[in-house]
Parts: sequence; C-alpha cells; structure tokens
Amino acid sequence: MAKQSGSIKRRAFLNAMNGAVPVTALALGGAAFANAKPSSPARWAPARHEKDDWWDKNQAKHRLVIDTTTVSEFGEGILYASNFMLVNKSDYGLQNGDLAVVVVARHNSTPFAYNDAMWAKYGAAITNLTKFNDPKTKEAPTLNVFAAADRGEMLSSMGVTVDAVSKDGVQFAVCGLATSFFAKLIAKAVGGDGDKINAELGANLIANARIVPAGISAVSRAQERGYTFVKA
Repeated sequence: MAKQSGSIKRRAFLNAMNGAVPVTALALGGAAFANAKPSSPARWAPARHEKDDWWDKNQAKHRLVIDTTTVSEFGEGILYASNFMLVNKSDYGLQNGDLAVVVVARHNSTPFAYNDAMWAKYGAAITNLTKFNDPKTKEAPTLNVFAAADRGEMLSSMGVTVDAVSKDGVQFAVCGLATSFFAKLIAKAVGGDGDKINAELGANLIANARIVPAGISAVSRAQERGYTFVKA
C-alpha cells in the first residue's frame, strides 16, 4: 500500500505541474497584452496635384496667403501684403525674396486682378455686378483703380497699388470660376462671345497674377502647403 501511495502522490504532483504551465503562459501573455501600446494611425497628408506645384516654387522663409472676396477686401489685401513685406524688412532684416506672399482674388474682388485695358473695355459691364464706382469720377471705373496712384486714401488700400506690391514680389491667384462668370456677364452686356472674353480676361491680368481653377481651392491648397492664412 505504501508503494502504491507513493505512485499516486507522484502522479498528483506531475498533474499539478502540467496544469501550471498554461496558467503561467496565460499570465505572461496577459502582461504582454497589457503593456502593448496601440498602433498609431498613419499621419494624414494632403494629396499633391501638379497644377498646384507653383505654390512651392518660392522656397521662402515665411509664407502668407491673403483671401479677398469684395472690392474693399482686395484693397485691404494689398495693404496687408505691403505691411507684411515692410515689417519683415524693417524689424527682422529680411529681404523680399525671403517672403512668399499671395493675394487671392475671388468673388467680387476678382476683376481687380484684370489690367487697365480690360477695365477700359468692360468697366461698365463689370460694375453692373460689383456696384463699385471709381471714387474719383463717381462713375464706373475705366481703369483698375487699385493700380492708380492718384486714388490715394480714397480706397481701402490706403494708397498702396498693385504695381507696388507686385514689384516687391507679391503674387495674385485669380479665381477661374469667377472670371468665367464675369466673362458671361460681359458677353451678355456687350453682345460678345463668353468663351473669347474669358480667354481675353485671363490674358490681361495685373503683374504677377495667374488664373487658378477656383479661388476657394487656392485658399485650401495654400494652407496645405504651409502658407499662413489671413482673411482681409
């Protein structure tokens, strides 16, 4: 009986040991699971489109985009651009080439990115929509008033002109949708061809200006490419 009792005890011991293995493994697995960190989701990055690559051509130290949608805002936009260039030169010792500044002209500010020739030709038709008269003549503009130095403080630009900021390197992104809309409006007023007028407007922009698909998309793309956003 003693011998049999010893065998029974050995079997009981081995069974106990065998039963402990999965318990230990489970404990270790649980600890590893508790210490594991959840994987971070992939960092979001905006898609890149070739037609927007011009935003990156200026590898300046600081980038600024100014959004304008009204006549008054356009003037304020070029004023802000001028102030930005001025203070970075006077207070930070930077040069104009160190700065990338783009003024977006969309909605009712769009026509002020057209040159004098377009205003002389289509000023009355444009004014039918903008309802903005030349503060000097009190009539529909026959020139781009923001390019005229003699308008001075009569405008929201406080005498800053598009020519002055363009020479400093400021660029203009001009809404293609709005330009197409104005072209149709002008065509209806003068009895012309909207497509031809649209092309004409796009070929007669102020200095350093380009047509973009839409002003609103330009505002978005600028911020995706590191431009600080300011609303005029």
